[in-house]
Formats: sequence, C-alpha cells, structure tokens
Amino acid sequence: MTFGDSTRSVRAGSASPGQPGQPFLPGPVFAAPYHLDPVAGPQPGVDGYGRTDNPTLRALESAIGDLEGGECVAFSSGMAAVSAVLLALLRPGDTVVVPADGYFLARAFAQESLPGVRVLLAPTAGPYPSFDGVQLVLLETPANPGLDVCDIASLAAQAHEAGALVAVDNTTPTPLGQRPLELGADLSVASASKALTGHSDLVLGYVCATSSELAGRLRTWRARTGGVPGPFEAWLAHRSLGTLDLRLRRQSENAAAVAELLAGRPEVSSVRWPGRPADPAYRIASRQMRRIPGIVTFTLPSKAHVDAFLTTSELIAAATSFGGLHSSADRRAQWGDDAPEGLVRLSCGIEDTQDLVADVTAALDAAARTAA
Repeated sequence: MTFGDSTRSVRAGSASPGQPGQPFLPGPVFAAPYHLDPVAGPQPGVDGYGRTDNPTLRALESAIGDLEGGECVAFSSGMAAVSAVLLALLRPGDTVVVPADGYFLARAFAQESLPGVRVLLAPTAGPYPSFDGVQLVLLETPANPGLDVCDIASLAAQAHEAGALVAVDNTTPTPLGQRPLELGADLSVASASKALTGHSDLVLGYVCATSSELAGRLRTWRARTGGVPGPFEAWLAHRSLGTLDLRLRRQSENAAAVAELLAGRPEVSSVRWPGRPADPAYRIASRQMRRIPGIVTFTLPSKAHVDAFLTTSELIAAATSFGGLHSSADRRAQWGDDAPEGLVRLSCGIEDTQDLVADVTAALDAAARTAA
C-alpha cells in the first residue's frame, strides 16, 4: 500500500509490526563502549563503540532514508554534513561548483578549506558554467535566503553527462517538500536542525545517497573525523518526524498569507516566496516541489525599519535558523551575509494564520510610523 506524507512521517524508521510491551519509539541508548565478546572481540553486526555503533542513530537514519528515498548518514550538524560531502568526495586538482547565493558559510567553507580544489560559483537561477572537468556540483534549492530555485533534473542530467556527481542542499523544503534523489541527484544533504525536526531544540545534519558506495565513503569519513550525533539528539529528531507533515502544512499556509500581505505593502521593495504565481521561481517550483516551505524573504527600507518591525511584533521572535514551531525572523546582513541592510528572512511558524497576519500587519504599521 502507498501511504500519504503524514502516515509515512509517523511510521518512518519504526519496526512493523510492533512488539507487545515495547514503546512506539524506543528511548535513546547511551553508550560509549559496549560489552565485547571476551574471546572473539568485535563482531560484525554487534555494537562495539559509540562513535560508529548506536541503535538510536541507526533508527533515525532508517527513518530519514525512508523519507528521502536513499541511504542516510547522519552528522552532528548541517555544516558537518556539507563539509563531509566536500572533503570526502573531492581531492586536490578537482573542481566543484557551489551556489553563489546559497548558505554563505557553505560557500565560505568551499572557498577557504579545500586546498587545491578549484571552486566555481554559480547563481541558483543560473547561468551555470560548463560542467566539463567538474567532479561535484552542489545545488541549494530553494536558495537560502533569496529563495531562487533551479531545475534539479535538468542540471543533474547535464552534470552526469560530464561525469560529475550532484549534491542538493534540501534543508529548506525537507524530503516532504522535495525529493532530490528522485530528480536525479546523487546526494541530498541537509541541516536537520531546521524544518525537518522543527522544534528548535537540537542541532543535526545528514546526507542521503543513492548508492551504498557513496554512503559508505561518508560513513567512513564520519567514523574517522568524529562528527557523529549524540543518541539523545538522534532520538529527539526521530520523535519530531511524526508531526512533519502537519507542521509543514501550516507553515506553508502561513507563508502564503504573509507573502500576499507583504506584496501589497508600499514599504516592502521585494517579496520572495516560490509559491506565489508572481514569483520568478514559481514555474520551476510548482513543477519540481511537492510543497512550498514556510520561508518568506522580503526587503524593508533600512536596518532601522527592520529593527522597529522586529521589536514591535508580538509573535515573531528575532532569531536565526528557521523551520520551527514559532515564527521567527532575522536581518541577514547582521551575519556577514552578502545581503541588503533591510533584507529579512521570515520563518513562518504554526500559529493561527489570522493571528500571524494581524501581527505582521500591526508590526509593519508601527515600524512605518517609527521610520517616518
């Protein structure tokens, strides 16, 4: 039987049928060393040491793999996952293409921490360079924070024809919003700290691969470098997956309403949300994505205007990251991102839509009076 998103999210990584007397989701297993056979020593398939072996982590990886459609390797953060892809798969003399407008720390890492690797920058919406001589193409779609979108299937086909691997940062849409591996990517990489787990209470990352060979290379890299999640974080993440569909649905509804409100405000010079027919990314996003995430990016006239907006709002917390239950926003320029002073990335939470719209309206009105 083919199940819907909410059913898949609730049951991802769970044993079926359940065993009498056992919980729906077993609690985290805390262990550094495990008991070994005193004579035979380490045995295949038997847990031996916590950096490489943990049943709680395996359950989470099984769950995310179910949703992404590939073999999952979890990491201690999204940046640990991105850096693992770049460092484990590239060698001096290789060439990698990275987003010019994606998450700025991933771009900075590629440019500063890959000795001997040539780094080419390409805007998410294009144009792209020739992939001849390229070993890896890293995409981020929708891009963070500008929310441009690229055609994964088309770019993956071009990259594979040239002999390159394709990795897609799937943080913003999550596997319920977009399935890069089905669209031709070799790897789907993400920060699970954000919408996937959605409760703003853990830091986690992962990579899903289409082949066991690629997953094995990443798993070996993780074992050697130590970027493994703790069992409690893995358990929290698995617990959070059950509400993923419900959370994303409300966040997307809220983003649609907020984007329409912002588009009608005279002080807002730009609004980006790929679900709006007027958005430049709408055509590709509506074809490629299964749902549009709850992120809206917009531009106010100045830093002072943003400050007044965030200070006045009752429902929007000033915070970085995104995808949580609570609506939050940050002014991207404060992080050293290459962004206009008034650019705001707003992450819509799961508040009642009418309450959030009313709050954003009131905060914008108050900010306009203050700026005047």
